[in-house]
Amino acid sequence: MITRETYLRRIATATDRAPVTSLLGPRQCGKTTLARQFVSTRKATIFDLESEADVRRLSNPELVLGELRDFVVLDEIQVLPMLFNVLRVLVDRPDSDTRFLILGSASPDIVRGVSQTLAGRVEFIDMAGFDLEEAGTDNLRKLWRRGGFPRSCLAPSETASLAWRRAFFRTFLERDVPQLGITMPAPAMRRFWTTLAHFHGQVWNASRLGRTINVTDKTARNYLDLLTGAFMVRQLHPWFENTAKRQVKAPKVYVRDTGLLHSLLGIRDDRELLGHVRVGASWEGFAIEQVLSALRHPHAWFWATHSGGELDLLVHIRGLRIGFEMKFSEAPKVTGAMRKTAETLALDHLFVVCPTTHTYPVAAKITVLSATDIPGLRDRVNAL
Repeated sequence: MITRETYLRRIATATDRAPVTSLLGPRQCGKTTLARQFVSTRKATIFDLESEADVRRLSNPELVLGELRDFVVLDEIQVLPMLFNVLRVLVDRPDSDTRFLILGSASPDIVRGVSQTLAGRVEFIDMAGFDLEEAGTDNLRKLWRRGGFPRSCLAPSETASLAWRRAFFRTFLERDVPQLGITMPAPAMRRFWTTLAHFHGQVWNASRLGRTINVTDKTARNYLDLLTGAFMVRQLHPWFENTAKRQVKAPKVYVRDTGLLHSLLGIRDDRELLGHVRVGASWEGFAIEQVLSALRHPHAWFWATHSGGELDLLVHIRGLRIGFEMKFSEAPKVTGAMRKTAETLALDHLFVVCPTTHTYPVAAKITVLSATDIPGLRDRVNAL
């Protein structure tokens, strides 16, 4: 079992600061396992709201929860959204010292319920699958190929990993998609997902996506926003700079887990991945997720112009502008276009993230960053 120390520390800090901590993320990313690890050394009461027995125990929730102390874990809280009002009443009591850890797969209902009902009383922690720090840099290629969902990443074989991802995706289409408010047949949604996979790393085109499932541009956009809220898709929005060039205004879209992406693209192993026409886009999405996980930075953008200038990822940290280019190359070249982009955006540093074996500077304020050094990226950026 992989111990997810960073998340455990974040939960400990959040529960010290707020009476309610909300752990959100896609289904099967390890939320329940993490919560049980956290309370294993603490006095706690756990309710699994997908268990009929636990739901019956909460038939009078204000009475039952009001008598509990220390830690209370409410898993899959979206099953009983009326608990949000109960929690507000309980944590507002003057003598309340109970800490509630609520878990749920992201959906419009749970996010809206927590944000509106528990405003000022809750701290959010967004969770994803394994990253390079957790899986280990020796497993970089496997993590990229299989994705970060624990049961996929830790499966005993490639066949078992692929079978799990296919089963997960079927469950997502048949169970989770309707809960998100998307009312369409599973085959049509599968076509939408497959087209989205081929758009991975490209600028969003609502018309083309909408035509695959025979819906309007507005409906396709709404579906994309719902899938983004479910942590299945990342929309990277454009950064606008005051230049004379026409800049791209639509977001770029990525399937956040590359294991699911590869399943949708029909990629089964390393050989097929490295020979696939979308290998560069797959690497780009994987590297972006790993960089953002390492930096623990919620705000990021890309930049592009219609004349060809672009930057894969832009973040602002401590007043610094840090840029990232993702290149699937063991010997990347620093091009004139990169230098021009760094100058146009006034970057304090540009990292070129590649599957190289070493990290090394190539020019003033430009560094080739080995993907195996991503877990230490935060310290590297703080040292700038």
